[in-house]
Amino acid sequence: MKILVTGGAGFIGGHLSEGFAADGHDVVALDSLFDNYPQAIKRHNIEAAREAGDGYEFVEGDIRDEETVAEHVEWADVVYHHAARVGVRDSVDRPQTYNEVNVSGTLNLLEAARETELERFVFASSSSVYGKPEYLPYDEDHQTTPVSPYGVSKLASEQYVRMYAEVYDLPTVALRYFTVYGPRMRPNMAISNFVSRCYNGEAPVIYGDGSQTRDFTFVEDIVAANRVLLDTDAADGEVMNIGSTDNISIKELAETVRDQLAPDTELEYDERFAADAEHTHANIEKATEHIGYEATTTIRDGVSEFIDWYETNRDWYEPLVLG
Repeated sequence: MKILVTGGAGFIGGHLSEGFAADGHDVVALDSLFDNYPQAIKRHNIEAAREAGDGYEFVEGDIRDEETVAEHVEWADVVYHHAARVGVRDSVDRPQTYNEVNVSGTLNLLEAARETELERFVFASSSSVYGKPEYLPYDEDHQTTPVSPYGVSKLASEQYVRMYAEVYDLPTVALRYFTVYGPRMRPNMAISNFVSRCYNGEAPVIYGDGSQTRDFTFVEDIVAANRVLLDTDAADGEVMNIGSTDNISIKELAETVRDQLAPDTELEYDERFAADAEHTHANIEKATEHIGYEATTTIRDGVSEFIDWYETNRDWYEPLVLG
């Protein structure tokens, strides 16, 4: 199968590209290589996918470029759209940029897709679309009142994806990811920061009092959910949560890392960012019903696996995390 992965040099897109290439598919990873974090990590994503299978190709390009998008969407059987400007905190400072990349870029892909015989268009959405919880865990019927420009951009894109399914009969699926982590994750994420600081004799820094909770999802569970979508049309037109259901507080997460690496280290606290969500927790019943999704990695097992990977790859990854 011919698969286009936008954002294919990024964290999730890189793992998808690697997995699909290893499965023997022809994969084009389209990515602008925007330097929102060190490009060396993105280069490692590209190399991992290139080594995984002969059918892999990397293309440097921007989803805002209509000609580039049209060329590669026309080639593909399936599009996995993961290209986006990411980061809740950065979006507060650059809302127009997030709209231009995330919303207009998504529209470019959808417009190109409706002129083809595409078998499926999978959109990477986010738990950020929910905003402040009325109840937990979030199910897909929970109101969507995002509290950051990033969340708004994902919700707007998600609505366009839904509309193209209804109006143009484009076979689409939107997956709402819950805080994905794992090998080669972005260096500014909580787990990578906690691990790097503990390895270097520094205290993990918690923003706020640490009572905030997250549903952390191991990247291999994300890859597994996306793999299923190659073989079934059961979820056409649906929006589904992809999480772990394994909710943990930020303080407990920091303690889990600290206790494994530097048990005598005290935690430190700093001012909480206003745009950060207070709690996230996924109800995955809909994804289980439609595609048989089940999370297989608990946060504690996933953290241990990441620490093992970090230690093996510390020589190149750690300097990028520490900046």
